[in-house]
Amino acid sequence: MTEPTAEPPFVRPDVAAFLGYLNNLPGPRTYQMTPEEARAAMRGMCDVADPPRGTLAVMRDVTIPGPAGPIAGRLFDARETREPGPALVFFHGGGWVVGDVDSHASFTAEMARQLDVPVVSVDYRLAPEAPFPAAVEDSEAAARWVADSPTELGRTVTGLVLSGDSAGGNLSIVVAAALRDAPARVPVIVQAPIYPATDATRDYPSFAAFCDGYLLTRETMAWFGGHYRPAADDVRFSPLLGDLTGMPPAVIVTAGLDPLRDQGRAYAAALALAGVPVTYQEAAGNIHGFVTLRRAIPSSQHDVAMYLGALRAAIDANGAAQPG
Repeated sequence: MTEPTAEPPFVRPDVAAFLGYLNNLPGPRTYQMTPEEARAAMRGMCDVADPPRGTLAVMRDVTIPGPAGPIAGRLFDARETREPGPALVFFHGGGWVVGDVDSHASFTAEMARQLDVPVVSVDYRLAPEAPFPAAVEDSEAAARWVADSPTELGRTVTGLVLSGDSAGGNLSIVVAAALRDAPARVPVIVQAPIYPATDATRDYPSFAAFCDGYLLTRETMAWFGGHYRPAADDVRFSPLLGDLTGMPPAVIVTAGLDPLRDQGRAYAAALALAGVPVTYQEAAGNIHGFVTLRRAIPSSQHDVAMYLGALRAAIDANGAAQPG
C-alpha cells in the first residue's frame, strides 16, 4: 500500500515570487559570510525589501546607560509632545548577530504611527564580539532606562510594551520575565513578540518542514547559534522552559512557513495554560522576517496591520495612553 503524499504547504503568490528570487540570488549565503558581511547584506536587503521609513514628528538617537558601556537607541514618535502614557521598547531581530536600529527603522516608524505610542529601538551588543548573555543584559538595561522616564525621552512613561522580531522576540520575552521577577519603576503591560525563538531544547515539526528554502535555513540558524553561544536550556535563551506564571498579557504573531513557527505556538499555548491572556495570530503562507519585507512581499502589510491592531487593543486594555 502506498503511503499518502503530504500536501505541499500553502504559499502566497507574492511569497513564492520573493522566494524564487531569493533562492536564485548568486553569491554566498549568510552562513558563508563573516558577521560584518552578513550585517551589511541585511541592511542592503532591508533597503530594497522594506518601504521607506516615512516621516515622524520625532526620530532621534538616544544614548542608554548599559552594563558594559553606552547602548545606542532611537526614539520614534508620531507626536512632538505627549501626555504621560506607555512606551514601547523594541529589540531588533537578526539572530543576535546581525541587525540594528537602521535595519528595522521602517517597521519601528510604522509601529509609532499606527500604535500612537513612543517607540524606543535598542541597539544591543551583538555576537560574536559580545556573546550570550550580552544581548539580554543590554536589553534589560534599556527597558529599565525607558521605565525611568529619562529626560532624554522627553516623555513620562507609565507602562512598558516589549516587542521584537525573531531574536528580538526572544529578548522581549526574556526581559518581560526579568521585569516580572525584579520590577522596574513601571510595569510591563504587554509583551508582543514577533515570530520568536522560545525553545532550543527540542525539535519542532516546523523546523524540519521549513528549514530549507524559506529564507531562514538550518545552516543560518546554526551559524547564529555558533556566534551567540548560549546554553540551550538557559531560560534566558529558551524562555519556554521557565515559569510563566504572572507574565504580562501577550500578543504573539508567527509565520506559517517559518521553522520557528511551532516555538511561537508552543509559547502562546504555555502562556494560556499559565493563566496569561494571549492573542495569537499566524500569517498563513508567509515566511520568517515578513515585517521587514513589506515591499518585497506586499501581502505582509496586512499581517503587520493585523498585528498592530491587536497590539493597540491590548495596550488600550492594559494601560492606555492619555490623549496627547
